[in-house]
Amino acid sequence: MSKRISKKEKQEIALNKIKKLFTEASNQSKKNLSLSTRYVDIARKMAMKVNLRIPRELKRRFCKHCYHYLVPGKNCRVRIHKNKVIYYCADCKKYMRYMLTTKDQ
Repeated sequence: MSKRISKKEKQEIALNKIKKLFTEASNQSKKNLSLSTRYVDIARKMAMKVNLRIPRELKRRFCKHCYHYLVPGKNCRVRIHKNKVIYYCADCKKYMRYMLTTKDQ
């Protein structure tokens, strides 16, 4: 008999695969940016399939609008303005804004 895999185990396996895909995307970003974008697409679909949130540090590496892998200096501009980090995607010409948090507490 085959062993059934629980939802938590599926999510853990998917999270490990997603992290691996993002490391491969960062390695390929110097050579082939379209391959990096494809890795992001696969990772997003995998997360949606098992109902898993992509971690914050990985979520900020791709555009929320066109889902392209962002490389600062190549296809992305990063600015800080009034306690916000602003990413500008050069592919779709849209902005993503993230709040800067302070660790004073």
